[in-house]
Amino acid sequence: MSKRWLIIGPSWVGDMVMCQSLFKHLKQQQPNCTIDVVAPGWSLPILARMPEVENAIALDVKHGELGLKKRWQLGLGLVKRQYSHSIVIPRSFKAALLPWIAEVPERRGFRGEMRYGVINDMRLLDKERLPLAVQRMVALGDKPSLDPPTIIDPQLTVDEKNQQRLIDQHQLDLSKPVVALLPGAEFGPAKQWPAEYWAQAADQLAKQGYQLWCLGSPKDRAVADAIQQQANCELLNLCGETQLEDAVDLLALAQHAISNDSGLMHIAAAVGCHLIAIYRTTTPEYTPPLTRNADILRADLGGDESLLAIRELPENHSLVDVSVDQVLACIPSNQN
Repeated sequence: MSKRWLIIGPSWVGDMVMCQSLFKHLKQQQPNCTIDVVAPGWSLPILARMPEVENAIALDVKHGELGLKKRWQLGLGLVKRQYSHSIVIPRSFKAALLPWIAEVPERRGFRGEMRYGVINDMRLLDKERLPLAVQRMVALGDKPSLDPPTIIDPQLTVDEKNQQRLIDQHQLDLSKPVVALLPGAEFGPAKQWPAEYWAQAADQLAKQGYQLWCLGSPKDRAVADAIQQQANCELLNLCGETQLEDAVDLLALAQHAISNDSGLMHIAAAVGCHLIAIYRTTTPEYTPPLTRNADILRADLGGDESLLAIRELPENHSLVDVSVDQVLACIPSNQN
């Protein structure tokens, strides 16, 4: 009998993209299984680009909100779907409630907050054996093992009709190769490569025959405007002008993408774009882009581990940034 999976998904863009590796793993094990994913409403368009997912189910609660009544109502509505197995990606108690309410017989997850009973297949997380976030997700798709799981890279589907709509709407000229600039980062400015570096890189790439597209959310508009003001080349600034699913189709048109450690970095990786990933105060040892077509550049923290995972750099910090030359060295010149 085919398994019916209910997956409680993560809350961040990059984590949701990486979670496709779990979905692919489950389908590889049992091609006829069904996979439904409960996730924040914003992520549904991304889940729609994952052919492994049959139904994406929105959970209408804010980040950090318990939302017990909403979870209870949704869970009761899912009872009739008769799921056989569930995986809870977040390690919180509230995330584990839904499969229990939905009467899923097997409810799997790592030990986190006190959630014994609501999780009945509790796993201990061995961070040394599973150093990568994606390994931890995929490991929940298997029986407990001492061996790290094999990772299948995410691969998001491109909507060609929507892609053509975007080309027409923004009057995109594809006669010149595209470098996408992804200057935003949700966690805070410490993760963001400085605007003047983006501008300098854009100027040099334009001289080499590339066109530059700047992509991001409305929150990224300010840094994109700063880059545009400092650059001496033509730059198409689409930050805040597109939806998240549009970024999938636009990045699929780009030959290269330069990105901070962000959700869009993972989307660029999942559409096959050559990626230059810049890590400043975070580390690829936990959430690297899942692609073989990437160059990963890391800032030098000067031995100060306290700079890891902070939102803003303190004054007199020891961080030595990734240089413009390092980034440019990853992209071949387009000059004839």
